[in-house]
Amino acid sequence: CLPQVTGYLDDCTCDVETIDAFNNHKLFPRLNELLGSDYFRYYKVNLQKPCPFWDDNSHCGMRDCAVQPCPSDEVPDGIRSGSYKYSEEANNLAEECEEAKRLGAVDDSLSKETRQAVLQWAQHDDSSDSFCEADDIHSPDAEYVDLLLNPERYTGYKGPDAWKIWNSIYEENCFKPQNVKRPLASGRGDDGGHMFYKWLKGVCVEKRAFYRLISGLHASINIHLSARYLLQDTWSEKKWGPNVTEFQQRFDEVLTSGEGPRRLKNLYFLYLIELRALSKVLPFFERPSFQLYTGNKSQDAEMKHLLLEILHLAKSFPLHFDENSFFAGNKKEAAKLKEEFRLHFKNISKIMDCVGCFKCRLWGKLQTQGLGTALKILFSENLIEKIPESGPSYGFQLTRQEIVALFNAFGRVSTSVKELENFRNILKNM
Repeated sequence: CLPQVTGYLDDCTCDVETIDAFNNHKLFPRLNELLGSDYFRYYKVNLQKPCPFWDDNSHCGMRDCAVQPCPSDEVPDGIRSGSYKYSEEANNLAEECEEAKRLGAVDDSLSKETRQAVLQWAQHDDSSDSFCEADDIHSPDAEYVDLLLNPERYTGYKGPDAWKIWNSIYEENCFKPQNVKRPLASGRGDDGGHMFYKWLKGVCVEKRAFYRLISGLHASINIHLSARYLLQDTWSEKKWGPNVTEFQQRFDEVLTSGEGPRRLKNLYFLYLIELRALSKVLPFFERPSFQLYTGNKSQDAEMKHLLLEILHLAKSFPLHFDENSFFAGNKKEAAKLKEEFRLHFKNISKIMDCVGCFKCRLWGKLQTQGLGTALKILFSENLIEKIPESGPSYGFQLTRQEIVALFNAFGRVSTSVKELENFRNILKNM
């Protein structure tokens, strides 16, 4: 009953075994250490936003669905003082600008370079290059959450409400015509997904990649829920751990009519896309002016060193995904398709505000923002190459929110690949 996921991935030159060895023995341990640091463990999120697509007040009432926000005094000063900027230099400059605005003397008191930086930040904050509907972190409803104290795991949120979320994502946002039914979806008939995969094979590489990214994200989340399942719930203790039965129901080749291995291959495809983004964004983080600013100088320097080590490791991966195949045809058609791609993904990020379980909503929002940031990086390669070694990076920016989401989202996918190895070992021993 071991899901057979081996060999090469579709649309890639990479194989599963290479990813397993690279992730499990080299990258995962370092990434785990980075994500435990103060800069990456605190994420600001608004979990009170109403669902924009349907009236839904049905929230998960189970205690494991709850999210415990941080008291403000627990969040490091450096993060609280400038939560959406990415360096001490930027924080100081932002404070200078805000003070000048209060005095009504922006044009007189600020240097030409400073005014230009302010304009660039304003443009970035309102930019059209975003793949996600980002939370307004200045909203009174936005709160810091300690991700380590609110881990992603099985909460009991399932059934029609959870199905409605995924159905909306697949049916309305994956470029799929209504008459082509997803495998294992209700009303799919008895063709075993033949019509669906015939359609998928016939569409352009970008639309196929879009579906595979969403399927990979779905698979990753299902692995987390299977690996951190509530095995025991008594008055004295709760015990979380791997639930092999749950894993098999979602991924076993026979139980899923062949779908399980396909889902897992899509997980590896998602891994390659996010890994490629990390390898491409190295110049942004390598600049001496960039720092993971929390206010603790020694820890900030140590974590930047670890961050760069991880990014150089990502760059050294021998079989990267070649994103140059994306949007490579007629320029007008390619631009139109890219915009559709961006808007479809942005729509998915909005759907996360319809998730009834707050813990699931938290991790759904973070992982979609992380993947959206990875896509933004891949489509900004020319801008990243032009980043100066010193001074502001006008053409390409990442907010702290995007940075935290990018690395935590990849951390979730990296964890899924590692958990697959654990499930394989458990099933072999059984």
